[in-house]
Amino acid sequence: MDRLARRLVYISLAILLVLLVGTVGFVVIEGYDPFEAFYMTLITMTTVGYKEIHDLSRAGRIFNSFLIAFGVTTIFFAIGAMAQSVVELELRDFFGRWRTKRMIEKLENHYIVCGIGRVGRSAAKELQRAGVPFVVVDRDPEKTERAIQAGMLAVTADSTRDETLREVGVTRARGLIAALATDADNLFVILSAKTLNPMLNVAARAGEEEAESKLRRAGADAVFAPYTNAGHLLALSLLQPHVVQFLDVTTKSMGLDVGIGQVRVGEASEFAGRSLRQVQLRRDLGAIVLAIRKASGEMQFNPPADAVIEGGDYLIVMSEHENLRRLETVLAGVRA
Repeated sequence: MDRLARRLVYISLAILLVLLVGTVGFVVIEGYDPFEAFYMTLITMTTVGYKEIHDLSRAGRIFNSFLIAFGVTTIFFAIGAMAQSVVELELRDFFGRWRTKRMIEKLENHYIVCGIGRVGRSAAKELQRAGVPFVVVDRDPEKTERAIQAGMLAVTADSTRDETLREVGVTRARGLIAALATDADNLFVILSAKTLNPMLNVAARAGEEEAESKLRRAGADAVFAPYTNAGHLLALSLLQPHVVQFLDVTTKSMGLDVGIGQVRVGEASEFAGRSLRQVQLRRDLGAIVLAIRKASGEMQFNPPADAVIEGGDYLIVMSEHENLRRLETVLAGVRA
């Protein structure tokens, strides 16, 4: 439980305890009915200055003296604790925003996730698992708070506004994910982001199939329709279940440290200009080359062993995650 929440619980319990003791005391000592006893305790604790409901006996006044001391002290303590809690909340919010702003200002070549719903949350978790810098933007403070608790950098703001995109460093960003609730909002985000940073790589969520072409015309480099993709996988899981299992293993790490990744061949790499047979990636790093995306944009699926890789090409490979990281370092290396 949060420290401030615990403090409020303790304050409430202390006030209720004093009210209970006072009520029982007046019932037992003065013979008040429960409501009169509660009322007498309440006006005593709050020092409102009302006279006694009935004249108190000597024993009642002695009891009331102790009740005044403990009750008033409890009320003053509660007021002070509440004021302190408000100040702490304001300070925490202020320094939290300041800290977030400073962290965003230091980001370079990062990613921006607009919208932290079901789709955006999954995308953010994947970026977090990959260990790349990113920032989450959403209008719902509860969602951004959950993202912060999950260890993500998050901002509560409207990502369709140019000011918000500038604040999260869109001009320095490498990519943006538009995963807002509506296609119209995603369209606004793409138009704003591409205007501020024409070189930005943008992936967008499409709620309707008809919106895909519009999002691409707005500048989205990749568009995904979750419901269409889900329907395709549902049918495929019945028709070809082993294919779906393979996809789960390679894309979701279902109990295995295996994944599919893209690795760029550096222009000055010692492997540039060599064939796959000469490189021997499968023997040395256990990497299976599924495709080669040439610098010209051509995609070669299931390339033969004599296929030559050049600087600027991307290899689509399947291997263990540690081997993928090693392969990225090796292929980007400078020619000896």
